[in-house]
Amino acid sequence: MTVHHPTGWTKSSRSKQHTHCVEVGRVGDGAAVRDTKNRDLGYVTATRQQWTAFLDAVKNNRFE
Repeated sequence: MTVHHPTGWTKSSRSKQHTHCVEVGRVGDGAAVRDTKNRDLGYVTATRQQWTAFLDAVKNNRFE
């Protein structure tokens, strides 16, 4: 099994002045997400399909 470590961590330009936000990194052909308050806790990953579905749901206001 090949383990891919996330690279290219970034946070939204809308949250540059805030310290309580998340960062997104690339892992394999998907994404990883971590909390900026405690990066040592690790991260969660999503496949490309999962990440695309999540972004679509956010953009279409499917979360309250």
